[in-house]
Amino acid sequence: MVRDDLYITVPSFFRCPISLDVMKSPVSLCTGVTYDRSSIQRWLDSGNNTCPATMQVLDSKEVVPNRTLQRLIEIWSDSVRNGRVDSPESRPSVPSLEQVKDLIKDLSSQTENNSSLESLSKILCFARESEENRKSLARMDGFIVTLVEFLGNAGEGSCRNHNHHFLEQVVLVLESVLSKIEEQEQLRDLFLKTDLDSLASILQVLQQGSTESKIASARVLETIANDAESKLIIAEKENLLEELLRLISPENESSVIEAGLSCLIRISMPKRARSKLVQLGAIKSVAKLISDPNPSSTVSITEKSLKVMETMSSTKEGRSQICDDVACIGAIVQKVLKVSSVATEHAVTILWSVCYLFRDQRAQDVVAKANGLTKILLLMQSNCSPSVRQMSADMLKIFRVNSKSCLSSYDTKTTHIMPF
Repeated sequence: MVRDDLYITVPSFFRCPISLDVMKSPVSLCTGVTYDRSSIQRWLDSGNNTCPATMQVLDSKEVVPNRTLQRLIEIWSDSVRNGRVDSPESRPSVPSLEQVKDLIKDLSSQTENNSSLESLSKILCFARESEENRKSLARMDGFIVTLVEFLGNAGEGSCRNHNHHFLEQVVLVLESVLSKIEEQEQLRDLFLKTDLDSLASILQVLQQGSTESKIASARVLETIANDAESKLIIAEKENLLEELLRLISPENESSVIEAGLSCLIRISMPKRARSKLVQLGAIKSVAKLISDPNPSSTVSITEKSLKVMETMSSTKEGRSQICDDVACIGAIVQKVLKVSSVATEHAVTILWSVCYLFRDQRAQDVVAKANGLTKILLLMQSNCSPSVRQMSADMLKIFRVNSKSCLSSYDTKTTHIMPF
């Protein structure tokens, strides 16, 4: 348990991925992801047939009570109530909406100091209490502007190395209400204003912040990167992509890795951004995740790792680096028909890029030795998407041509040695 002088930090896996509130009745889907029963039931009752966290199509909509997690939450809750985790005095009650309005009003006139840090912490407590609270914050006039200006002003010149704890609180509050902000384009424009350097503050949090604030920073970047211009501005910010690549190290927690991958997927759409990522070693970083024989990753992390690799494979430099790592190609083949339909599609696209589009003989040899031809034939007979079927057919042609060439070469050599 992490102690905070202003509030109790709730373990992230106690929170429902949908509501972000502490779960009262945790239940698990067939994907292994756990949700609060009321939240996931609303999702399923609305006609959805996917897992909200992974977007994987559900084989079954049956939910199974997660008794172990429920017991852990009960033990933790009892500890909080009895003061064994934190003293009651050190955990202020959640402020009311009117009190939060006053805090925000005062915050607008404050500079970075202990008072503003305490105000932000109380606002964060309020935001984490419920979804309705987060909606109220997102709709308050001037609140989002104040947060972004805090980041922008802190990123300027001599203020560059201000207290990173303050910046962490700003980022955490901003991230908590991201999904409730209706005008995402306005947030992007505000964030990327030329007279502010908000990205410098995000970079500082990524470099010096806690695990929680790093995840929040990645999610903020992912949200504002909603067009080609914003993606390029983020990608070209000095040292920013390097810090995002550090998030996806296999040694990090799965939640950190997933946040980093999601952000990289969003940012890497422009060709210049992809090229820069390849130059920075993104292929090698992602290959470690794909090739790790004992990953602590989820289905979602595997899918997103393959998606990033697929994006890199769309560049000539990326394909060349993938072909240089035969172990990675073998690992990609193993993901076909093994993880999920989404992972299979990404994996097939990568293999199609290096085997068919790039016509790399090394890659073709690895795919053949890794039983890739059998998987391609199985894909052709499966209920896969039209694009996957077409790419499989393209690769099948390549292997047939290679096979005929080998037979022709063998026949020629045999003719030469026959004693006629």
